[in-house]
This record gives sequence, structure tokens and C-alpha cells, in this order.
Amino acid sequence: MLLPHIKITELLMEVDEWTGFTRHFTHLKTDDTAKDKALLLTTILADAINLGLTKMAESCPGTTYAKLSWLQAWHIRDETYSTALAELVNAQLKQPFAENWGDGTTSSSDGQRFRAGGRAESTGHINPKYGAEPGRLFYTHISDQYAPFSSKLINVGVRDSTYVLDGLLYHESDLRIEEHYTDTAGFTDHVFALMHMLGFRFAPRIRDLGDTKLYIPKSDIDYAALKPMIGGTLNIKQIRTHWDDILRLAASIKQGTVTASLMLRKLGSYPRQNGLALALRELGRIERTLFILDWLQSVELRRRVQAGLNKGEARNALARAVFFYRLGEIRDRSFEQQRYRASGLNLVTAAIVLWNTVYLERATNALRGHGRTVDDTLLQYLSPLGWEHINLTGDYLWRSKAKIGGGKFRPLRAIEKP
Repeated sequence: MLLPHIKITELLMEVDEWTGFTRHFTHLKTDDTAKDKALLLTTILADAINLGLTKMAESCPGTTYAKLSWLQAWHIRDETYSTALAELVNAQLKQPFAENWGDGTTSSSDGQRFRAGGRAESTGHINPKYGAEPGRLFYTHISDQYAPFSSKLINVGVRDSTYVLDGLLYHESDLRIEEHYTDTAGFTDHVFALMHMLGFRFAPRIRDLGDTKLYIPKSDIDYAALKPMIGGTLNIKQIRTHWDDILRLAASIKQGTVTASLMLRKLGSYPRQNGLALALRELGRIERTLFILDWLQSVELRRRVQAGLNKGEARNALARAVFFYRLGEIRDRSFEQQRYRASGLNLVTAAIVLWNTVYLERATNALRGHGRTVDDTLLQYLSPLGWEHINLTGDYLWRSKAKIGGGKFRPLRAIEKP
């Protein structure tokens, strides 16, 4: 491994020198940037590693809780976290080495549960899928280039599918996602329908596929080979009757007049006789049937979906390693503070991904410079999610031991002789 050893504080400072992402954390009233970048990064890191401002003030010499609390109150908001994250995602998109993993047009999303303990225990929810302990879910979207471009704090009792579209529609990066992957919890017929209406190809990995039924138009055609999988016929008339309503709903979601998650919750709770909900269900059944037929025939589609979901699961391992203080439990009582935890964690993991990508490219070039043969076809199997070389613990000092000039990089570790 040629990547240099580095403290998490030095890594964040270095990434900020490349991208200037801290400039997006502007003052709530004056719109000025934070005067003390080290203090700002300390506040962000306190969220990301789950240490909290009080303990971070004790671990960061020269810093007080009052300073961190003031900076968080005036500079840390959902929108500043969102624009700073977009800066890092866009930087990753521009990295030539990241093209080995994808072109930024596919993505996956998955929920990661964190237990709610201490004062937050009463705010958590219980889902039998995760056991009897209360918790919260960080629902994260990750691009095929490993950039986590959206993260949302949700209740563990809410189905993941409710929030799939939010991350695809309301992020601020330059990504243009065309195809999206989820696991079984991420799909419903309503999601299939809205994904199609909003221009995304939806490709979930469906568990117990044999029990998932196909739906066909009313006709005299006998689909003998598919008969065991056919669950009924489609009500095309219902779709035609409410087509204008479907278009208005899709346009409202696209323009942000109403969020996709809010409408999906409402559609799921409507009584069976609601015309729009039934029409969307029928449209979703069409899309789901076409997708399942593609899934059964296309090995390439199944591989793409599995590869995309694997990236998300690997990113979850990195997030778990970063979010290690307080036993990885959320202990903040307020929903706002819990959201900051999720946003800070996502921002720092995005910074780690970008830093690793840059230095993986430098390591590859260094090997070539020493006469080593590098097979370009194998670069796609590298991952920028490693953290063995990153020191996440100890006192958090915002000074760099390595003297790095503008536009320069720290030296790689020595290449071993063959």
C-alpha cells in the first residue's frame, strides 16, 4: 500500500485546499465565510465522528465549547452541508482516475442503522428487522464513482423506498443519474411508476423474485412459459382516466413544489378506492413487469445492480469506522442535531473518498515511473474507501506536519523492490 499515513485533520485540510468546500459554510445573517477554518473543520468533525462539541473541545487544544457552539449556530445548516457536499462530489466527478469506476450516471442507495442511546433513546424507533433496540437510519445515495451525494436521517420504521427519489432529485451536485439500484426495501409499485415518469431507470435487487408477480394486458395471448409468475391483468383504463393527474404529480415533484417522500407516504396511506393511487400502482406494475423480464434475461443487468449495491455496502463500512465515538450510538435528543450527525458523517466520508482517489492515481503513476507494469483493466477493482492509513483517533490538531506547498502533494510510501 503506497498511500501515505495521514491524520483525519490533515486530510480534511488538504481536501479543503483542493476544493475550498469550507467556503460554503456561510454566516446565517451576513453570508460571510467562517474566519477560522480550523474551528469550522473541528465542528464538522465533531459531527462526523460522533464525538459531540463538548468532548471535541476537550480533545482539540485551544478550542472551547463556547466557540464551537457559536460557530455551529451561525454557520452549520442543512443547506451549507448540502452545498459543501456537492463541491466534493463535483471534484470527484472531475477526477480522471474516478472514471475507472463509472461515469457518474448510475447510483445506489441504502439505509444504515445506528442505535439510539442515552437521551436519544426516546426519539428512536424500533423495527423488528433490526432487533428490539430503538434506532435511526442514515439513508445514503452513492454514485458509481463512490461519491456519497445525498444523506437523509429517517426513522427505521419507514420503508426505504419512501426516500429513494428524494436523493436523486434534490441533491446539488452535477451528477446526472440515469439508472439507480436499491435492495428489496427500496421498491414499491408507486416508486416504479414515479421513477419512470421522472426519467430514471429503476433497477432494484428483489428478494424472493419467484414470488413477485407479473401483470399483463387483457388479451387472448397465452403466455404459457410465464403462467406461474402471472398475477393478473392490468387496468389500463384506470391509467388513462387519471393520466393528467399523474402528469401533474410528476411535474410537482420535479419542480420541488412537493417532495417525493411526502407524496409516497400519502399514496401509501390512501384508501384502496383512491383513483390516483390505483392508477400509479397500475403504471408501476407495468414498469415492474418489464424490469423483471429484463432481469431474468440480462446477466449484465444483474451484475450492474450487484456491483452498484456492493459499493454502497462498502461505503457503509467506512461510515461505521468514522462514526465510532459513543459506541456508534446517536445520543442527541433533537432531530436537528441528529441530522447534523448524518450530514457531517457523509461530508467527511466524501472527503476521504476524494483524497484516496487522488492518491491512488498518484500511486499508480509512481509504480509506472518505477518500471512496474500496471494493468489498466484491473483499476476498476480498486476502491477509494480504505481507511487503514488514516488516523481517526487521538487529539485533533489542525496543523500539518508535512510541509506541502501550493499545488503539491505529500510523498507516497516507498515502493518495495520486486
